[in-house]
Amino acid sequence: MTIARQPAAAPLLLLTSLYIAQGLPYGFFTQALPVLMREHGASLKAISATSLLFLPWALKFLWAPMVDQIGTRRGWILPIQFIAALAAAALALIDPAQGFTAVFVAVFAFNALAAIQDVATDGLAVRLLDAQARGLGNGIQVGAYRIGMVLGGGLLLWVYARFGWVPMCLGMSALLAFTCLPVLLHRAAQEDASTRKVRPPIAKLAAGWWPRLRLPGMSLLLALVCAYKFGDAMTASLVGPMLKDAQWPTAEIAVVKGTLGSIMGMVGAAAGGWLAFRLGRRRALLGCGIAQALSLLLYVAAAGMPADRALVWTACIAEHLFGGMATVALFTLMMDAADPEHAGTDYTLLACAVVVAQGLAAFAAAAIGDAHGYVPAFAVGFVAAMIGCALLVVALDRGRGPARLEAVWQKP
Repeated sequence: MTIARQPAAAPLLLLTSLYIAQGLPYGFFTQALPVLMREHGASLKAISATSLLFLPWALKFLWAPMVDQIGTRRGWILPIQFIAALAAAALALIDPAQGFTAVFVAVFAFNALAAIQDVATDGLAVRLLDAQARGLGNGIQVGAYRIGMVLGGGLLLWVYARFGWVPMCLGMSALLAFTCLPVLLHRAAQEDASTRKVRPPIAKLAAGWWPRLRLPGMSLLLALVCAYKFGDAMTASLVGPMLKDAQWPTAEIAVVKGTLGSIMGMVGAAAGGWLAFRLGRRRALLGCGIAQALSLLLYVAAAGMPADRALVWTACIAEHLFGGMATVALFTLMMDAADPEHAGTDYTLLACAVVVAQGLAAFAAAAIGDAHGYVPAFAVGFVAAMIGCALLVVALDRGRGPARLEAVWQKP
């Protein structure tokens, strides 16, 4: 079923619900769970170690070919949504005061489910949205995910503070169940099933990402998208530690990095989607990339004057706003590069590359920060962001990326 056969808002509503469903448990486990663990006496090392539980997001390219070629995307998404809702309700049976082992198992399970759902959702988005609508679709992707994070990390934490663990878990279950409604109303497209007429053996599907990676221009595009976000990721990873070292209250850091950052990220996502829709890929990526890099200069200044509240807040607003815009423009390009018949696999490869790049960027930023301080680290992040933007635009101007991008790259 194509967009022409259904109301234009229907695919966007469907994608909104799916990305909110992804962001909701992620927000809870990354923002609320550390607070709960600390409340029950967990050490900072134990809290930081929970980042390993998000490994499925970096490895989702391994199962992406199977999600692409077996069954329909709706057939993957709907059961996963229901299982996640039931699992959230089952968390109510756990007593955190007795230890967090069961919670950690749940965190890993939620991440594995969400990583599978993400592959199917991204593939569905590529098929539902034409080239013109992908900018808006990716704006919804980033914005809806952040809404889910706010609900999971803010609303659920408030419920816990007011009513306790059990109502919080049941509230998350109810929210996840609610996001299933648009999926129930969505009818699987005939074309979605038509791509699965010939199913390769499971063993071949398990390595199905490798031939997609070897397509002309795909490996280079992976490197380019990493370069485009590397500098911004370096800077973002150091903001929290910088403010903590400057003796900012934890509550204020949470407001700046969490609430304000999420709101401005959503605004940036909407603006980036609109720009990709109105200006085309090249101008959106170039303009948003330069704006993203320039916003990092504010953090270079803030690192020298971390007690200047107005400067830090301005830097946070600018970085999240322009970073959100650049992210949506980049995700739109990644969607353009995905073959609809292998949409989940192609897009997932690119998305996993971004995740790995963010981890490497955080490591590089920490190494520079430990050796030379925050100002040089943020300055390197600015330079890396400018170079990454230039590399992406120049390479695609010369036709070095996948052939699928040629039809949209210079198109206004």
